[in-house]
Amino acid sequence: MEEDRKDSVIAHREDAGVQVRAVQNVAFADANQKQQPSLLTRRMFTLYGCLLVATFNSCINGYDGSLMGSINSYEQYRAYFGFPLSGGTPSTGIVYAIYTIGNLVGSFAAGPATDTFGRRWGMFSGALIIIIGTIVQATCTNLGGFMGGRFVLGFGVAITASAGPAYVSEMAHPTFRGTMTAVYNTFWFIGGIPGTFVPYGTSTIIGSNSWRIPVWVQMTFSGVVLVFCLLLPETPRWLMANDRHEEALNVMAKYHGEGDRNSPIVQLEYREMLEDISVTGSDKRWWDYRELFNSPEVRYRTMLVLAIGFFGQWSGNGPVSYYYPQMLAGAGITSNQTQLLLQGFQNVVSFIGAIFGAIMCDRWGRRPQFLVSTGIVIVIFAIITALNATNIAFVDGVQTAKNGSQAKAEIAIIFIFGFVFAAGYTPLQGLYPVECLRYESRAKGMGFYNFWVNIAGFYNTFVTGIAFTGAGWKYYFLFIFWDCLEFAFIYFFFVETKNRTLEELTEIFRGRNRVKRSIHKTEVVVQGAAGVTEVLREKEPVA
Repeated sequence: MEEDRKDSVIAHREDAGVQVRAVQNVAFADANQKQQPSLLTRRMFTLYGCLLVATFNSCINGYDGSLMGSINSYEQYRAYFGFPLSGGTPSTGIVYAIYTIGNLVGSFAAGPATDTFGRRWGMFSGALIIIIGTIVQATCTNLGGFMGGRFVLGFGVAITASAGPAYVSEMAHPTFRGTMTAVYNTFWFIGGIPGTFVPYGTSTIIGSNSWRIPVWVQMTFSGVVLVFCLLLPETPRWLMANDRHEEALNVMAKYHGEGDRNSPIVQLEYREMLEDISVTGSDKRWWDYRELFNSPEVRYRTMLVLAIGFFGQWSGNGPVSYYYPQMLAGAGITSNQTQLLLQGFQNVVSFIGAIFGAIMCDRWGRRPQFLVSTGIVIVIFAIITALNATNIAFVDGVQTAKNGSQAKAEIAIIFIFGFVFAAGYTPLQGLYPVECLRYESRAKGMGFYNFWVNIAGFYNTFVTGIAFTGAGWKYYFLFIFWDCLEFAFIYFFFVETKNRTLEELTEIFRGRNRVKRSIHKTEVVVQGAAGVTEVLREKEPVA
């Protein structure tokens, strides 16, 4: 009877123009309804400019990732440093590895650099180190100098990879935080695309300028960050943590409240920051990493950060294209320039997928986005395994694709894989870890995340080739099994973080049944600018 009465009340109110909604957080829904923020105001466009500068930090990593894969195929590059003109050697592997080692070492400096002086100075110091590393690389005359430059570059990238997403997530408007922060990691491809096409354009230049010019271009994105980052406002959360409340309120008013310090969203954020952010937290002690591990709440948060670090690297996004050269040869594509061009188009397709995923992440939710993309990846891996099992053969001791049509089909499926993985994982790799971390541990936690991402990437770089040499296409079965484990882990342990402020996520992580609480919704009555006027009932969660 009670349920019937409530349903009749709901129907009556909807007929009267009053909406009934299911919301994740009542206070946040109320503030949004009262303020009704717009994406198309002058102050919002100013905020976009601030976030864009910080987002260029993601381009730096993308450019280097594509650059080295491209120039490593140059005869000019290989001849200059005395590498064999075809095939990999321990020396070429070390050139890749030294960047990762620099990144690993830099991960320990990332948290202190970003916490002590602020997110802006973290970006500035990282960008400056990257420019120094680029200059060393581009002017070197021997392999030792080139590798030294790559170590310095990796060290700087580790700092920007922590400061950049921390800045974006903390400055983003809370109503649109999901998409604004998810866009951060999609800019990997804004760096990755020119990282392929610039070497494509210089590949025909005679001499060392063929690879030096693309290396010099590496300074572009870090140069933008270096010049503009200190002109940005500091994040309100860093200001609050350093007892600069008036400055924090002014920043929130300007960028989240259309200039009004008393706007509902600004006041909600301010109250929550007062309650949740400590002025004596571990972010004030450069050596103190205890707040990543010292309670069940933060251990759960750290577990999710670690999980997304490994899942983003070990879902098969690298090994999926292991037989790509054989497929290209089988399809009659042997020109190095054409292969570079295809690599560039792969980045374009993946970028489109990443932007699509970033735009949709607040509509879908983090859990469905992870689950659906992982499920599709499992199916794609099964198809690729079958294609390789029936098409890869040894001819005169060399692995070759037997059927050209089948090879073309696999190339197309690799493009589809790139779109699906980028739509599901790329936006969330920059968004989900910063959402899971408390303010006090966010910068150090992102350094910790970056450390393990590089460990996982190190495995991909040095173990994948050995494993495929020993097991052949059967190695794909390991990834099918692993992705099934990922799917189960995401379903049972990943919490939903959409439609809440960063501070409101604390209520999810405290206590038990975290996943159930994160997908729980409350039905409320919403009446125009009056906001939430009544809480009706709890809605049963749906995973």
